[in-house]
Amino acid sequence: MSGTRTRATERHDVVVVATGLRDGLPELPGLTERWGLDVLHCPYCHGWEVRDRPLGVLGTGPGAVNQALTLRQWSADVLLLAHTLEPTDVDRERLAARGVRVVEGRIVRLVADDGRLRGVELADGRVVPREAVFVFPQPVPRDALFFGLDCERDDNGWVTTDRTGRTSLPGVWAVGNVADPRAQVVTAAGMGAAAAFALDHDLTAEEVGQAVDRYRASGAAVPA
Repeated sequence: MSGTRTRATERHDVVVVATGLRDGLPELPGLTERWGLDVLHCPYCHGWEVRDRPLGVLGTGPGAVNQALTLRQWSADVLLLAHTLEPTDVDRERLAARGVRVVEGRIVRLVADDGRLRGVELADGRVVPREAVFVFPQPVPRDALFFGLDCERDDNGWVTTDRTGRTSLPGVWAVGNVADPRAQVVTAAGMGAAAAFALDHDLTAEEVGQAVDRYRASGAAVPA
């Protein structure tokens, strides 16, 4: 989003970048086609929708263990399909204590039939029946608008902002998932509102300062 504040003497342009992110998904046959249907990512967003069903967590990254432990709140049948993940002894103990079984073996593809997920096929030919699976995607910010701008970034490459969304470059603001991969819809909306308030306050303060300068230059007396 961009906007222009018109003043008597100049135009001041600002931009609020709210372009979000994209989910970087592992390259497993059948996964992209089922994304958002019965291949899901957030236990808190989707756990209730698939409660009491056979669930699987794909071991494509370190976040998989916590996903599996969290999902146990919604289903008694949760499997961690290890794939390329090697859970530590501590991880295995926590999973066992929680009632989550670890299934070893590299994942070959997701098996779907008649518009529904049926299971996960492993390299040894086994198909592990599951009605929904969870995967932890790699969040990738849609931050092309920042390319070429000298905005500060954190150690992970994300544009940094203050609490109101202000970046290190004057006039450039960033809100929502383009700056915070953990922001949900309500959070992102709140970030946008906070940025709007702070941005308008800054512009108003700037206008007041310019008005005072013009008032003084005019030689007008200050009212008693």
